Amino acid sequence: MNNIKAIVVHSGGMDSSICLKLAIDKFGAQHVLALGFDYDQRHLTELEASKLICQSWGVKQKILALPFMKKITHNSLTNHSLDINTTENIPNSLVVGRNGLMARIAAIHADSLQAQCIYLGVIEVEEANSGYRDCNRLYFDKLEEILRIDFDNQSFKILTPIIKMTKSETMELAHSLGVLDFLVTNTITCYEGVVHPGCEVCPSCKLRNEGLEIFKQKKGD
Repeated sequence: MNNIKAIVVHSGGMDSSICLKLAIDKFGAQHVLALGFDYDQRHLTELEASKLICQSWGVKQKILALPFMKKITHNSLTNHSLDINTTENIPNSLVVGRNGLMARIAAIHADSLQAQCIYLGVIEVEEANSGYRDCNRLYFDKLEEILRIDFDNQSFKILTPIIKMTKSETMELAHSLGVLDFLVTNTITCYEGVVHPGCEVCPSCKLRNEGLEIFKQKKGD
């Protein structure tokens, strides 16, 4: 894999898949590695979606297991006996530090492959609507600074190309890339692992479906 130029943290969801397509368009599929994580999430079917997307787009994929996550933190994504609670300011679906951990692992692997960047499909609307504290650019600016120290490489980048977008804007971007219909059909965003339109109750489904509806209205569909 010494020809890899970018690693994309790829869950099999809409946002990370848009980032995967952006990386492919920039570097070529042969130079991109999709990195997924199995942390015993209740929506584990997202990794099957990731596999299908990577195969369809000719991208190498690697899945890393993080079996310890459910032993060190308490949330409804790793504790399948809990009902997802979205009524609190911070939903119990928050996996504390998850995005930062996955970004760090992806970055370490990128450094070992001499790749100069990683992509993440984080979006600030997740923080605004769901209270997810690790979904803002300030968070990743700080992590990028630390990683540059770790790697002794001031050129290393954490790329978050959709982080300032609304959900409808991400749909518009996917449409402009020619992959919206494919991603609507094949990505898993629902915390229950249900294909589109998902459970229509969890925060992730609500954001996705509202964004898609706004996009359709703008397009006049």
